[in-house]
Amino acid sequence: MDYSKLEAKAAAREQFRGVWAAITTPFTLDLNIDEAGLRQNMRHLTDKLHVDGVFCTGAMGEFWSLTSQERKRIVEIVVEEARGKCRVIAHTGHHAADETVDLTNHAQKAGADYVILMTPYYPFASEEMVYDWFSYVAQRTQIGIWLFDTVFSDRPAMSPELFVRLAEQPNICGAKISRTIEHYVAVQKAVDGALVLSSPAESQFLMMIREHGQRVHQSSASPFLLQTATSQRVRQYAELALDGRLDEAAQVSATLDPLRKVQHKWIMGDYHETGILPIAAIKAWSEMLGMAGGPVRTPLLQMNEERRTAMRAEIESSDLLDS
Repeated sequence: MDYSKLEAKAAAREQFRGVWAAITTPFTLDLNIDEAGLRQNMRHLTDKLHVDGVFCTGAMGEFWSLTSQERKRIVEIVVEEARGKCRVIAHTGHHAADETVDLTNHAQKAGADYVILMTPYYPFASEEMVYDWFSYVAQRTQIGIWLFDTVFSDRPAMSPELFVRLAEQPNICGAKISRTIEHYVAVQKAVDGALVLSSPAESQFLMMIREHGQRVHQSSASPFLLQTATSQRVRQYAELALDGRLDEAAQVSATLDPLRKVQHKWIMGDYHETGILPIAAIKAWSEMLGMAGGPVRTPLLQMNEERRTAMRAEIESSDLLDS
C-alpha cells in the first residue's frame, strides 16, 4: 500500500479504475495449491490480458477450503507476480474477527494494495453486530478495506444506513455490492462519494459507467473468461467508456453478447438455479484458454466430462477460441 490509513479513501478513488479480475485458486490433482499454475495465471492476466487489478482468495478462490497459511501463501505469490503490473485486493475475511485481523495485516505486510471482507456469514448477525464486526477489524488494521455485500454470506443486504456508518472508519474505502441495481443506487445515494462502489456484473458494467458513474469492474471471472491475448474486448470497451466514448464502447460491448449467452448458460445460469458456486465450470473454461485450473475442493463437485465436452463445443462455436 502506498498511502496512510487516513489517506485510504482518497487512494481508493484514484486507484480503482478499469477491469479487475477475481481469480480462482488452481490446485494440483492431489488438491495442493498449484503454485506454478498460479504464477502462470498471474502472468497471463498481467502480461497478456493487461488487467488493472486482481482479487485473490475470495469466493472464486475457494477461500473457505483454504487454511490460513495457504491463504497467506497465495497472497504472497499474487503480490510477487503483480508487482509493477497491476494492483492486488485480497479477501481476508474469516468468521473469527481476530483471524481476519491477522490475515489482513499479513496481506498488508506482503504488499497487497487493499483487502476486502465478506459480510460475516456465521452466526446470523443483526446490522448492529455486522457494524461491530467490521469496526473491530478496521480499528486494528491500517490497509484500505472494501466491504463485500453478497448473497454468498446468506444474509440480507446491508442497509444504506449501515454503509454510511461504516464509511466513518478512515480505512473503509469501498464496497463491492452483489445485489440489485436498485440497492446499489440506494447505497450510492446514501454514502455520497464516501466509498468507491462496484457492481461485479460484467454484462452491466457499461450501463453502470453510463448511468451511475461506476469507474471499476471489481471484480469477476469475466476478464479472463471472455478475453484472450489477442482479443480484449472487455478492456477495450471499458477504456472507451471511461474516456467518454460511449457509443464506440457500446459497439464493442455488443460483440460480446453471443459469448455472454454461453457464459450465462454454463456459469451464472447454473448458479442462479442451484445457488452452488460454478467454480468447477469456471476452471474448466479457463483451462480451455490455457490457464491452470485443476480440481475444486470439497464440498464442491467436479464438472463431469459430458458437461465439460458440451460446454467446450459451445465455446468453440463462438469467436473466443478463434482469437
